[in-house]
Amino acid sequence: MSRIDVVPQEGCGAEIRGVDLRNMDAADLKAVKAAFAEHGVVFFRDQSLSEDDHIALAECFGPININRFFAAHPAHPEIAMVAKEADQTDNIGGGWHTDHSYDREPALGSILVARVLPQTGGDTWFASMYAAYETLDAATKAEIDGLGAVHSGRHIFGEGPDSYYQTSDAGAHDEGTARIGNAAVAEALADVVHPVVITHPLSGKKALYVNPAFTVRLDGMTKEASQPLLAKLYAHCFQGDFHHRFKWEPGSVAFWDNRATWHWALNDYHGQRRIMHRITIEGCALH
Repeated sequence: MSRIDVVPQEGCGAEIRGVDLRNMDAADLKAVKAAFAEHGVVFFRDQSLSEDDHIALAECFGPININRFFAAHPAHPEIAMVAKEADQTDNIGGGWHTDHSYDREPALGSILVARVLPQTGGDTWFASMYAAYETLDAATKAEIDGLGAVHSGRHIFGEGPDSYYQTSDAGAHDEGTARIGNAAVAEALADVVHPVVITHPLSGKKALYVNPAFTVRLDGMTKEASQPLLAKLYAHCFQGDFHHRFKWEPGSVAFWDNRATWHWALNDYHGQRRIMHRITIEGCALH
């Protein structure tokens, strides 16, 4: 039996205590997987993961997704660099979103490890899409039942005027490589349709699956006609009853499920460095 302690956090997620992520036995891993499925995001403190440890941990949960748009770690292509240098103004992930919803089989989730932290700021907000669905009124649940939504990454990572790398301070981190790139690959992405409400593949619970960054319209409707309903859903998700603000410390690790949460990396540490290592794990089709 695992001796780890799962402590639910206010609003969203759980902190898992009493585990060394480098040395988990089968019972520990089973308990972490169960907490992850139940809470959507799990947090760990006081860990000492090397890059190889980080990769080995991710592989316990599935195949690794090699990021197509973020700069890779120079020695470990499995690791994406989520970096902001002291002289850069924009960060990566600075707005509510869920990663990879533009993929036909969206990523299961990501394991983010703190490497260099600012003295102040740099927290990450998480929001539970389980709770977002559960707290919708009955009329709205009926309105979205059976609907699909179209997701795209081209307007974020592509070559158009709204793309991330053209409108942000793409800059370079200390390895000398651009933080965001590969626009031609983004332009080749086909838009995909996912259910507005999914049955989560691990927990079996229902979750709201639209997000302001990558959901472009409802399936079968124009962008303009989709806007009122999407705006209502987003306004509901923006309320704070099911949000958690995670404060990073040296040794902190966060593992979030893209199918069950949103997240938002706060950009409130100008003039300071923040270097994080992210590994994303392959997912499956959503229903």
